[in-house]
Amino acid sequence: MPLRKLLDVIRSVWIPFTVLALTWVAVPVGAQIAPGPDVNPRTVWSEPPEQFTTRVVASGFEDPFEVAWGPDGWLWITERVGKRVVRVNPADGTRKVAVTIDEVYQKLAQDGLLGLALDPRLLHGRNYVYVMYTYDADPGPGEVRRAKIRRYTYDPMTEQLKDPRDVLTDLPHGPDHGASRLVYGPDGKLYASRGDHGSNFLAYYCVPNRAQDLPTAADVQARNWDAYQGKILRLNLDGSIPSDNPVLAGVRSHVFAYGNRNPQGMAFGPDRVLYESEHGQDTDDEVNRIVAGRNYGWPLIAGYKDDQYYTYANWSASSPTPCAELTYGRDVPSTVPQTKESSVNLPDFEPPLKTFFTVPTGYDVRKLGNATGALTGLDVYASTAIPGWKTSILVCAMESGVIYRIPLKALSAPPITYFKAQDRYRDLAIAPDGKRIYAITAVVGRTVTASGEPTATLAHPGALLEFTYTGPR
Repeated sequence: MPLRKLLDVIRSVWIPFTVLALTWVAVPVGAQIAPGPDVNPRTVWSEPPEQFTTRVVASGFEDPFEVAWGPDGWLWITERVGKRVVRVNPADGTRKVAVTIDEVYQKLAQDGLLGLALDPRLLHGRNYVYVMYTYDADPGPGEVRRAKIRRYTYDPMTEQLKDPRDVLTDLPHGPDHGASRLVYGPDGKLYASRGDHGSNFLAYYCVPNRAQDLPTAADVQARNWDAYQGKILRLNLDGSIPSDNPVLAGVRSHVFAYGNRNPQGMAFGPDRVLYESEHGQDTDDEVNRIVAGRNYGWPLIAGYKDDQYYTYANWSASSPTPCAELTYGRDVPSTVPQTKESSVNLPDFEPPLKTFFTVPTGYDVRKLGNATGALTGLDVYASTAIPGWKTSILVCAMESGVIYRIPLKALSAPPITYFKAQDRYRDLAIAPDGKRIYAITAVVGRTVTASGEPTATLAHPGALLEFTYTGPR
C-alpha cells in the first residue's frame, strides 16, 4: 500500500479520537445507559453499590495478555511481548518465570504469546498447561505469521514448564484482530478463538473478510486451516477434530461457531455454557452465548439485526473501481457494495446477549468517537461472597477503562460498571474466595480519563491489580 494512502487511512480513523471533548455523566446504578446528542456511551459509568480496595500486586510486565488462577494459589500470566509464562504470588507479588518460548514471533499489536489454559487436574495427576502463540512458519528470511496451540508439562519440583508438544499448528493469524483466547472446557475439549485478521478494515480494507467462510472437505483432508478466521474452534486435547463437532456446510472441522470479529474473551459458566466477548467496529462490541454450529453474523451483521448505524461495506468487492484505487474512510464510495442487516438471511444466526453499544443511525461517530468499550477478557462469577453477584458475567473494557458486570438473570438491564481507572483492562481472574478480583492491564493504547476524554496516558501499564470486596457502599 502506498505510504500516502496508509496515512490517509490512519487519519480517517484516529483523528476523531484526538479531537473529542466528552463529559463524564453521572447516572444512578441501574439507570439506562444510552447515548445522548453529545455523549459517547463508553464514557458513561456510575458508582457501584459495593466498595472495594485496590492494590497493585506487581508491575513491569511486558504486555500481559491472559491471567488465570492456578491450583497452586498463584496467578499464571502470559506476556504477549515478553514471550513468557509467569507465575505470581498474589500475597506479595513474587514472580517466577515458568517458561520463555523463544519460538514466539512478536512484531505487531495483536501477536505474540497469547492464550493460556490450565488442565483442571493440574497438580492432581495431570500437569498439563496449554498456550497459544504466533510463530514464523517461513524458514527463510521471509515472514509467514501463523499460530499454534502447544502443550507443556509442569514440573512442581523445578516450577518449570517442560516437554513441549505441539497440539495444533499452521493456524492462520493475520496482522490484526488476532483473538487467540484458549479455554479448557468442562467436556474435556480445548476451545480457541480466532479473529478476522482485521480484513475489510483500516490498512487491510482491500482484504476480503472470511469470517463467514467455512472449510471444505478438501481443506480438512489437506489440513488447510485458512478458513479458520473469525471462528471459535473446538478440538480434542491431541489437536484432532471431535466427532461431535457440528457439521457446517456438509463438513465437520474444528469450527464450533463462526461469524465472529475479534473474540478476545471466553469462559465457561457453572451452567457449562461458553460465554464470549468480542470487539465491534464503530459500535456493537458483543457478549455472546456460544452455541454449537451457530453463526454470529460478522461482517454482515454487527450486534443485533436491527439496521441501527451499521451497514456492511464490502471494500474488497469494489467495482468498477478496484479497491486498491480507493482511500478507506467513513464515507463509503458508490463503487463499494453495501448491505443492510435487514436484507441478510442467515438461518443459523445467533444474536448477542448484550452489545456495547448499539447506537442509532444518526450517531455522529466523527464527533463522538467509536461507541465501543473494546471488550477483552471475560469470566463468570459464580460465588455468593459478594451479595447479588452470583451468576454474573464480568468483562474487561480497554477503551472504557472499566470492568462491566452483567447479571445473567437481568440481561435487559444496563451493565454495572466497576473499577473505573485510566487503564486498559486486558483480562481478569477471580480468586476462589470470591472476594478478590485480579486484572491485568495493557502496556499501550487508548482509554478515557475520569472526565471522559480520550488519552493514551495509562495509570498502571503492564500491571497486575487486585480488587478486594469490603462490603456495601
